Amino acid sequence: MKNPKTGKQKNIWLGFHKKDRLERIAILKENNIITPEFSDILENNVNLSCDTAGQMTENNIGTFALPLGIAPYFIVNDIEYSVPMVTEEPSVIAACSYAAKLISKSGGFTVKIENRKMIGEVALYDIPDFDKAMEDILKNKNDILRIANESYPSIVARGGGAENIEVKILKEGDTSFLVVYLTADVKEAMGANILNTMLEGIKPLLESITGGKALMAILSNYAVNSLVTSTCEVDFSLFSNDKAQAFNIAKKIEMASKFSKMDIFRATTHNKGIFNGIDAVVIATGNDWRAIEAGGHAYAVKDGKYSGLTEWTFDEENNILRGKLTLPMPVASVGGSIGLNPTVKTAFNILNNPDAKTLAGIIVSVGLAQNFAALKALVSTGIQKGHMKLQARSLALFAGAENEEVDIVVEKLLETNHINSENAKNILKEIRNK
Repeated sequence: MKNPKTGKQKNIWLGFHKKDRLERIAILKENNIITPEFSDILENNVNLSCDTAGQMTENNIGTFALPLGIAPYFIVNDIEYSVPMVTEEPSVIAACSYAAKLISKSGGFTVKIENRKMIGEVALYDIPDFDKAMEDILKNKNDILRIANESYPSIVARGGGAENIEVKILKEGDTSFLVVYLTADVKEAMGANILNTMLEGIKPLLESITGGKALMAILSNYAVNSLVTSTCEVDFSLFSNDKAQAFNIAKKIEMASKFSKMDIFRATTHNKGIFNGIDAVVIATGNDWRAIEAGGHAYAVKDGKYSGLTEWTFDEENNILRGKLTLPMPVASVGGSIGLNPTVKTAFNILNNPDAKTLAGIIVSVGLAQNFAALKALVSTGIQKGHMKLQARSLALFAGAENEEVDIVVEKLLETNHINSENAKNILKEIRNK
């Protein structure tokens, strides 16, 4: 598969992890994965300015940095991407890159965008007649939609806007609400400001129609009208040169998937691993990772029980492991901090400036890849083997090792039976005393 910018198929990533930071940036620039303007931002480590940060949040006292890395080899709908990821957790990017490379050998990821609409709600109470109120709201549906769109005309001008309303009566004990759900096409935006403005616009009319009072009007982060599905097929022979061992790994991945549907303790960690990858891309692209996590975890309990979000099935007849992940993914390509943060703009440049739907598909594919890497490790070598070297590196840095000392400390630390901070400090002391 060809890179959307380079049109080339050569492996520019061979030994990439062994390069220093500036060499990696040079590779991105030389292969047109990033433009000179944005490579300069990376080379000079230009971050969000304090002046801009002060305009974005209250009581600002500075900015906070996290590591930005690249996960190559992602083929999504036949296009190759190098995915920017922001994470402080060791092994996340390495595992994601490994999974993407393996899956790319079987054709990569196929993404289906179910829809891309956002939902907001107005909750009403103290209504004299709930059934009549519901009937009257539906009779006035066109007027309600018209007022919603008049509240935010710029989104209508861009081809979006309010499209539908639904009404539901909620009762528990002696408390009752009439909830009006408004669905809108928010185009390239995440939609919170758009929906909230529309909802505030229709609130007085809803109170007038129902004779009730509005408790609140607010966007919902349970974006079930913005579902994205990523699937992949992996030739199980890629797992090992030993056919029996490869078969065993594929079968165990399927079993691990089933286990995550049955046990809430496993499901929680299973899904956390998925969001290790998803959050890293959402943060890198300046989107709201809290909203994405909230919607994702709510979706995990859509069938009445919290369970693992991915599905892995092993087709023994055709020797193929199939993976699937469906999630609400209402990310944006404009708005928020996207146009304000130079690193976020750089991340979009690396991704070839995708629209919101394309970005959502990439992000869900990263989640599926991250889960595949975790499950494969868990059912074969164990999760700790891959973590230990990276953990040792973190301990070496924490102990105060300088650049030229880090690899030596890591090597000696891995030879011990106790990979901990105290040992790292002792090893560093020995090195410096020689």
